[in-house]
Amino acid sequence: MLKRVFALCCIIPLLVFCAVQANAAGKEQRDWRSQNVYYLIVDRFNNGDNSNDININTKNDLRFQGGDFQGIIDRLDYIKDLGFTAILLNPIFDNDSKGYAGDRITDFYKPDEHYGSLKKFQQLVKEAHKKHIKVIIQFKTNQVSPEHPWVKDTTKSEWLKGKTKDGLVEVNQTNPAVKQYFMKMGKWWVQKTGIDGYYLSDVEDAPINFWKDFNSAVKSVDKDFYLLGDVHSDNANMIKNYEQAGFDGFYDRPQNQPLRKAFSDIDQSATALLDIVKKNKHTYNSSTVNAVYFDNPYATRFTRDMVNANKYPGTRWKLALTYFYTQPEIPVIYYGSEIAVDGGNAPENRKMMNFRADKDLMDYMTQISEIRAKNQALVSGSLIPIYNKEGMTVYKREYKGDINIVAINNTSATHAVSLDVSEFDGDKELHGLLEGGIIRADQGKYKLVLERESSEIYRVVDKTGINFGFIAILVMVWVLFFAFIFAAKRKAKKNK
Repeated sequence: MLKRVFALCCIIPLLVFCAVQANAAGKEQRDWRSQNVYYLIVDRFNNGDNSNDININTKNDLRFQGGDFQGIIDRLDYIKDLGFTAILLNPIFDNDSKGYAGDRITDFYKPDEHYGSLKKFQQLVKEAHKKHIKVIIQFKTNQVSPEHPWVKDTTKSEWLKGKTKDGLVEVNQTNPAVKQYFMKMGKWWVQKTGIDGYYLSDVEDAPINFWKDFNSAVKSVDKDFYLLGDVHSDNANMIKNYEQAGFDGFYDRPQNQPLRKAFSDIDQSATALLDIVKKNKHTYNSSTVNAVYFDNPYATRFTRDMVNANKYPGTRWKLALTYFYTQPEIPVIYYGSEIAVDGGNAPENRKMMNFRADKDLMDYMTQISEIRAKNQALVSGSLIPIYNKEGMTVYKREYKGDINIVAINNTSATHAVSLDVSEFDGDKELHGLLEGGIIRADQGKYKLVLERESSEIYRVVDKTGINFGFIAILVMVWVLFFAFIFAAKRKAKKNK
């Protein structure tokens, strides 16, 4: 009995302390800006149901290899443990025999039989939602397979424009009947499955009025539905033109190459990235929630850039992820990046996921995801550069009085940066969130020291000093404990 009381007295102060700390950090309800997205190709992720392995060929990268909806269901915990709160799937509609990636559509109203049934997809969405994971699907409206029924239907001749260079058939999105078809179909999938968003690729292929009506139709079913547009342009002003069409955000293509260049090699400046952040703030509406990415099914793997630069991918990825998870846009990670998968252009960048453990990088991804989730300033805060020179970068994220400092040393030497106490209001100290440790002001300066190719995220908090309230609680607990011991001894002596 005495042992239990002693243990309880030790635990109580700890619980009180943790509760205070958790409350101090604060947390807001997750919106789209705070999501972490995992982008995968269904056929190349995980085979969970052998019954739909129809004419698969695991030795041919251009054919179906067995991944399906059940395989994703089986790996939802894996995705969640990495810190992801949403999954983005390639187009899941029925495809011809070459359409493993979903871009050779033959029927928009049913899933591909290699992936599973509509009922199985509904189960995937339901199971994902149970784990607080949103589901987004890529939605293509500009091309169909030459085997699509429209191609042979003479009544649909005005629905199509002709063949593309890769043998697909281009859809005439200026045709009012085509627009009505996609509006109806877009609503149908939301109503039928409960998905949370569309990634609408090749936006520039359709007129703005097409997207205005399509997006409005989808939003009439679910006002919180996320519509991510992808305009194939490196010009932010051109992308911005489509804001009037009702998109919630856009793929930030202009940032992709500067992002890859900044972190694939050492001693690279982050100036281009910081300039893009500043430009985007003045270009897009404040309500626009863009997404940023390193790679996707249509580009070489980011790891290939590191290999070409003769650099170790694990270290490079960690630095890249530090920036990626602390910049203002939604981070979208392509499957396999958690184990630094290498690959050239398609189909080499679409290999079957093998789930071998690269525990160090996976743990880092989990850790930095948790840091982002617990610090609203990293999600919604302003980004203010503090120091930027030859690969050593320090910036501040601030939101409603909460401040985080991000320091990235992408150089070949140890660097120190001093921040003046005037940078913050009041007497503060910096708590390291990646490696730990506390930095206090010394002679009016906070000195940040980072070894080569390393990074740290600091939370700016009030200087701790002596916590009299916590000490009072400790004293009270121990007084009660000794009072109990005294009473127990007296009772035992009296009984004896």
